[in-house]
This record gives sequence, C-alpha cells and structure tokens, in this order.
Amino acid sequence: MYFCDEKEITVATEHNGNGSSNGNDRDVLFMLSGVALVVFGAGLILSNPIAKKYLGQFGLGDLAQGALPDLDRYLKLRSM
Repeated sequence: MYFCDEKEITVATEHNGNGSSNGNDRDVLFMLSGVALVVFGAGLILSNPIAKKYLGQFGLGDLAQGALPDLDRYLKLRSM
C-alpha cells in the first residue's frame, strides 16, 4: 500500500463506456464536424450574389465541365 504525504493531484482522463480510452470515436466525430462546417461555410459563401458574380468571372463552370470526362473514365476503370 502506498501512502503519500503530499497533496494528491487529480487528473482527468478520457473514458469510453466500453472500457477502452483510445479516443478514436471522438477523433472521427471532430473530423466529420469540421468537414460539415467547411461545407456549410462554402454554401454560405456561394449563396452570396457578389460571390456568384466573381466566381462567374473566373469560369469555374468550364473547369467543372472539363473535369467530368476524366471523372467518368476514372469511375469506369474503378468498376472493372
């Protein structure tokens, strides 16, 4: 038995219900919530009419149309 004369220090540790404390579920939750915030933020920016005007000047629609044939070829190769 170990007795300590000094003041005890309490340390908070991570505890899952199943007994393991690796934190993988928590990390995945944080990652997915970050992705959701990025998508939500991009939607807010793209819903702005001024942003739509500036993006229309850059021609991002042409870039997306140019990438679709490559994406189609990739999906065909992947399904083989």
